[in-house]
Amino acid sequence: MSDETKKTGIKGWFRGLQSEFKKISWPNKDTLVRETVTVAVVSVILGIIIATLDMVLQYGINFLI
Repeated sequence: MSDETKKTGIKGWFRGLQSEFKKISWPNKDTLVRETVTVAVVSVILGIIIATLDMVLQYGINFLI
């Protein structure tokens, strides 16, 4: 591969990257806050469910032993 081909390949890759970044639809502030809060709430709820299941299963295993 010649030096010219390498340069064209790298430049072409960056041009493609720039083109793809222009296609990104960035969320506005309200949407970002709403989605962040939703993820945090769901994470806390799942954490509580997993902790509860862990305690119940641990109690059951200790009861059997």
